[in-house]
Amino acid sequence: MSRRVHDAITVDPHYGFERAGKRSRPRTKDRPSYDDARDGWVVAVDRGRYRCRITGMDVVVTAVKARPLGRKAVIVGDRVRLVGDTSGDDGSLARIVEVGERDTVLRRTADDDDPYERPVVANADQLVIVAALADPPPRVGMIDRILVAAYDAGLDPLLVLTKSDLAAPDGLMATYRPLGVSVVAVEPGSNLDELREALAGRMSVLVGHSGVGKSTLVNALIPGVDRMTGEVNEVTGRGRHTSTSAIALELPAPGGWVIDTPGIRSFGLSHVTPDSFIAAFGDLAELIVDCPRGCRHDTAAVDCGLDTAVADGRLTTERLESFRRMERAFG
Repeated sequence: MSRRVHDAITVDPHYGFERAGKRSRPRTKDRPSYDDARDGWVVAVDRGRYRCRITGMDVVVTAVKARPLGRKAVIVGDRVRLVGDTSGDDGSLARIVEVGERDTVLRRTADDDDPYERPVVANADQLVIVAALADPPPRVGMIDRILVAAYDAGLDPLLVLTKSDLAAPDGLMATYRPLGVSVVAVEPGSNLDELREALAGRMSVLVGHSGVGKSTLVNALIPGVDRMTGEVNEVTGRGRHTSTSAIALELPAPGGWVIDTPGIRSFGLSHVTPDSFIAAFGDLAELIVDCPRGCRHDTAAVDCGLDTAVADGRLTTERLESFRRMERAFG
């Protein structure tokens, strides 16, 4: 593809309707207006098919991506416009013709050396990190990395500790308290009112290591949804992947949505830089304005504004240590 054609498609998603290929007759010179398009949002993606909920209606339709959108990724949470058969009847098929601007995007890379960003979920406002207190044991490094992704994406983090019947949550709660991260501990059969209150009215994406009980938690929050659950391998301590793709599920009263995602075993952060990360913390960002050029704000930094703030009492040692522990997760 020529640079001129590439730029035209980037600027105008309807470019392909105006310029027919060689030896073909253009169907029309008029650009489609899509005045009759319906608004909706993507609740699931499966092998080129998109399940979309029509805005303001309890109707879910199956759709494909219109050709003019090209290679543009469409992910769960995207706000879209649809044409075609939007009845939702068996066998019906609609087309996604436009994708709205995203308020937030949760991204990850396969590993820290992979430059390719993978958008996971769009337009969520809360990231729920699900971690088990035992079987498998908690991985603080993984929690820190997902927290970094949450702050980078502009999502409010919530840490949910499962299997509190097997181990006490006090230690992990103390670890994340200096960061102001909300923490909820649950166990099988326990009252989930505190968690429901934290999820009410929000678009929350659930992320966690395989085997931590994410699907079990979803089944408890939404009776009848029957998300598949798996066991933890006694030898490796790892869980089995039971969710194969992200899916948005509506919560019962008081309402809200949760987006269940496949279990992960790594969370690459090559798309995050020290400056973009610290910018997510308003209180810390104000303290680094006089840092030397190229300062990474880590323990090896010289004349870092964060150390100066601790020395003069504007920042607590616990707060700085918590921040630098997370910084090491991707640094």
